[in-house]
Amino acid sequence: MNPSENRGYLTTEQSNPRSVDLDVLSTDDLVKLFIDEDRKPQLAVEGASEALSAAVDAVALRLSKGGRLFYIGAGTSGRLGVLDAAECPPTFCSPPELVQGVLAGGAPALLRSSEGLEDLGTAGVDDLKEYQFGADDCLVGIAAGGTTPYVLGALQYAVQVEALAVAMACVPAEQAPMPCHLDIRLITGPELLTGSTRLKAGTATKMALNILSTGVMVKLGKVYGNRMVDVAASNSKLVDRSLRILTDLVGLSREQGLPLLEEAKGSVKRALVMAAGSMDLPKAQTLLAHHNGNLRSALGSIGITLNSTAH
Repeated sequence: MNPSENRGYLTTEQSNPRSVDLDVLSTDDLVKLFIDEDRKPQLAVEGASEALSAAVDAVALRLSKGGRLFYIGAGTSGRLGVLDAAECPPTFCSPPELVQGVLAGGAPALLRSSEGLEDLGTAGVDDLKEYQFGADDCLVGIAAGGTTPYVLGALQYAVQVEALAVAMACVPAEQAPMPCHLDIRLITGPELLTGSTRLKAGTATKMALNILSTGVMVKLGKVYGNRMVDVAASNSKLVDRSLRILTDLVGLSREQGLPLLEEAKGSVKRALVMAAGSMDLPKAQTLLAHHNGNLRSALGSIGITLNSTAH
């Protein structure tokens, strides 16, 4: 890092006038101040709605054609990307390689601070190359202040190889331009603890990533109504959820649903097709395969619509 570089112009690094007496506030006043200030991430995400919509559509299109989605970042930003990627397989039964998080410093940086690694502009490129990142893929470069060399280098590489490059930052673009095709700016303003972007900036980033990954999976047909029908019944909580989905969508009792779920090898989507279409597992698998795993499309082809409004 260049010690003479002054980042004080970034809104994420500026002092918040509401918290100049933070260290002498009563506990009640401190907590209330945080609660009040934490309304701003929602507004920041709302302000980025058009960019988020464009990103959902662009990423879903690439993934539908065999591409992958990578999040890359350092510190809190990188950890949030890793978290979102890790939650996709259990939620949507997506293969682990479909959505991946790349963190400066690798797995050890999840538990131990290694923020110094973010200053290496070529390190992000090197990490992407290890994953054979290419033109079919998507990269979301996450940097709260928009100046992280590790992220900027990776985004520039994504542009060069003609992958989809999406920038996500919490400062205005004119303060910190980032090489990208789509630019998501979550303007959260100065933090109550000056420069601590794990606060509002981190909250807004988590919200935006929730929308992005869930929206993409919806577009890929991994949701029916508001049910995660691609969930795999791999533990007791998910078995319970799977049985409730079968009850709500096709009217099976739990006693009827459990053996069907076992016959479907834990796949709720296959079990739904088997029950709704009165067919065995091979036929259900074939029907789903013909419709790229899209449950609504598969059932619609045989004239069936499930009651997704049931509770």
